Amino acid sequence: MEKIQEIISYAQGKGPMTIAVASAEDRDVLLAVDRARELGIARGILVGDKEKIEEVAKDTNINLTDYEIIHKENMQDASSEAVKLVSSGKAHILMKGLVDTAVILKEALNADYGLREGKLLSHVAVFEPHNYDKLLLMTDAAMNIAPDLEKKKEIIKNSIKVAKALEVDTPNVCVICAKEKVSPKMEATLHAKELERLNREGQIKDCVVGGPFGLDNAISKEAAIHKGIEHPLAGVADILLMSNIEAGNVFYKTMVFLAKDKNAGVIVGASAPIVLTSRADNDEAKLNSIALSVLMAIKKEEGSI
Repeated sequence: MEKIQEIISYAQGKGPMTIAVASAEDRDVLLAVDRARELGIARGILVGDKEKIEEVAKDTNINLTDYEIIHKENMQDASSEAVKLVSSGKAHILMKGLVDTAVILKEALNADYGLREGKLLSHVAVFEPHNYDKLLLMTDAAMNIAPDLEKKKEIIKNSIKVAKALEVDTPNVCVICAKEKVSPKMEATLHAKELERLNREGQIKDCVVGGPFGLDNAISKEAAIHKGIEHPLAGVADILLMSNIEAGNVFYKTMVFLAKDKNAGVIVGASAPIVLTSRADNDEAKLNSIALSVLMAIKKEEGSI
């Protein structure tokens, strides 16, 4: 898949899947969920304060007759119920509404009824850059603050699931650092070389890992040639692995607010996709994220990821 629209079209053709929205009394989230319903991508189960949900729906001209509403007055109860809907199989996707991220993730990781599966959760963003010939994935902009080597291995594994859902069978993973040479003073460059080795030895599978790369020579062959970098992944990255959350967050917001690139995002590593959009994300980004999560849920059901 080379365009965000292809994700939406695939979800339309294979969907709808069911989303459990925790604390659904959120205007932008309701608008995105309703648009996904109109497109045939998703059905919604709205969990939260019923009166407030109805108020928001009235203000936004959303007809609630097509929705199941489960009344829960506080965000913890709403998050708990939404997670249980997913873990029981009644819903396929968990989505954050008007609830603190820490609250919904605590419920998602609950040992009794949560969605624990992998070793950690991580955020994967998908961009459609104006001047790149394919979709570009980036991780992690939202979950892991300063991942060590072991966590970076798991972050790569999570991102590969998204790449495979996008039909990239063997993604190129470029480990992004501030320079292209290994420096003992820069831990990220040491991690890059070690991750490359682990991939070469088969401990990180189903991808090709390279690094350290500067951002420029990971996505631009011209920049790589200019700097004399002959690495086979130079300029052809599918996945950018960032050194820490600051780098990922700045890259994400630069792509969204300055480059104005179409984007989507998903939390991976649980037994079901989690839609955890930012309040600053526009309606289109929220819809795209729902479509990406539907794609992930479909591929998981099919056993292809």
